[in-house]
Amino acid sequence: MAEAAETEEPPKKKASKLPLIIGLVLMLVLGGGGFYATFSGMILGGGHEQTAGTDEHEVAPLPDIAFVPVDPLVISLGDQARNRHLRFVSQLEVSTTHESEVVHLMPRILDVLNGYLRAVEVRELEDPTALIRLRAQMLRRVQIVTGEGRVRDLLVTEFVLN
Repeated sequence: MAEAAETEEPPKKKASKLPLIIGLVLMLVLGGGGFYATFSGMILGGGHEQTAGTDEHEVAPLPDIAFVPVDPLVISLGDQARNRHLRFVSQLEVSTTHESEVVHLMPRILDVLNGYLRAVEVRELEDPTALIRLRAQMLRRVQIVTGEGRVRDLLVTEFVLN
């Protein structure tokens, strides 16, 4: 008798797919409703419609800056380097009130940049992450030459080793 009880298994219930289908339908309806409410601007104010003749976003005026181009520098790297030359082109971000003063000091700026780039070791120039450090060092040297407050930033527009 014990064997007969073991061989009889209760009938397995067939899993109903109705809850899965209901969940899927609800997910699609609620997702679509949420998208519509956000897109139309009902919530979060994210509407894409603009009224004619009015600008919703006021554009802030640009700061009072000018960009002074620095003449391109070509630095020879020597025999031990894989690359023979460094081509360096940059611009200085200055306030418009100091633009003529910085242009007047350009020979000194070129001299300090040329001297610094020649002193940097070749392996540091070849390091892809070194540009941030080099830029900060060059900016500090340019600020010392021009005086505090005249040069706001140094923008490197070309840094090519060939």
